[in-house]
Amino acid sequence: MALHHVLKDQNFEVKCLLTTLNQAFNRVSMHGVRESLLVQQADSLGIPLHQVRLPELPDMDTYEQEMNRHLMQLKAEGITHSLFGDLFLADLKAYRENKLAEIGLKAEFPLWARDTKEILKEFLSLGYRTIVVCAQQDLEDFCGRVIDESFVDDLPAGIDPCGENGEFHTFVFDGPLFKKPINFSLGEKVFKTYPSPEGEDTKGYWYVDLVETSVA
Repeated sequence: MALHHVLKDQNFEVKCLLTTLNQAFNRVSMHGVRESLLVQQADSLGIPLHQVRLPELPDMDTYEQEMNRHLMQLKAEGITHSLFGDLFLADLKAYRENKLAEIGLKAEFPLWARDTKEILKEFLSLGYRTIVVCAQQDLEDFCGRVIDESFVDDLPAGIDPCGENGEFHTFVFDGPLFKKPINFSLGEKVFKTYPSPEGEDTKGYWYVDLVETSVA
């Protein structure tokens, strides 16, 4: 939705999409989507894809060093702003703004402070389609589900409709910006745990594999 709105803004020209990938598995970091599907998505959108490849479990220093290296490269190519779809997490917004300012770039947040239910409603009304590919451990039944009008009604209390708190992540596979939909089938569903910083409880997430398919 952030991309949808900024493409209508004559003050900006979108030059590329930037995505971090787990170099050990060739999958989108945290989301778990295969690189091949990510490439198809960018091709269907008609926007060049810039990949930032990271170790499987990078620490913050490694993450920030790699991001700075890639962003400095893009800055040298004439990029001035980075666009984000953040909605209401003020600390994350401030982090992005501060880190970009350190290297002379600016952050833009086209969806900031909008109601999350309204954003999802607009997303669906425009004809976009997305599937949950990763969900926190108590949302197993939602992992692998295509989001529709009944999705919000089925969510447990306290879960943000857009997954803004990290409750779930999705893969958008069709919509008005796409030249053609991305075709896939559902593969294996797995549960993975990750150590949390500062002695917090270990966090667990369900992942469903999206397997690339072709249409004859």
